[in-house]
Amino acid sequence: MKRSIYLMMALSAMLVLAISCKPKQSAYKQVYEAAKEREMQQTASQPTVVKDAGTLPPVEVSVRKEKVEPVLASDAANLKNFSVVIASLSVKLNAESLKARMQNEGYPVILAENEQGMYRVIVASYDDKASAAAKRDEIYQKYAALGNTDYLRRTYGVPFNDLWILERQY
Repeated sequence: MKRSIYLMMALSAMLVLAISCKPKQSAYKQVYEAAKEREMQQTASQPTVVKDAGTLPPVEVSVRKEKVEPVLASDAANLKNFSVVIASLSVKLNAESLKARMQNEGYPVILAENEQGMYRVIVASYDDKASAAAKRDEIYQKYAALGNTDYLRRTYGVPFNDLWILERQY
């Protein structure tokens, strides 16, 4: 009888330890955000090197058709037929982080999710393809003037040389 009581106590103690040691998602998020903040501070303290726009490899205008839905209902009215996508990410937290960085740059960012669960980070959305292509070229030229793809990837998280246009399917 005493053995079974001791065995039950030992098992319950092990169970409590196992449950209490699980890492929480919020802890991961806090560490991730702190690391991103340190990285942004380090890159901000480094001198900005302005380079010729020719440092980035040329980009083809790529148009992809797919069915997407805005992640936030408040973005539904802003998501038009043709959108400029700067990144496609599988992790929502990463997409939200990039959204925040680009909003700090002054872009009205929309997060949209396709049927495969990929998050599209959209920086502009228009009713016509020509406007979207013009905005894509404008963004490309702006960031190409700031530096090469390695610098842009370290600073913003995306290289800006693979911008593409999303044609929304319904």
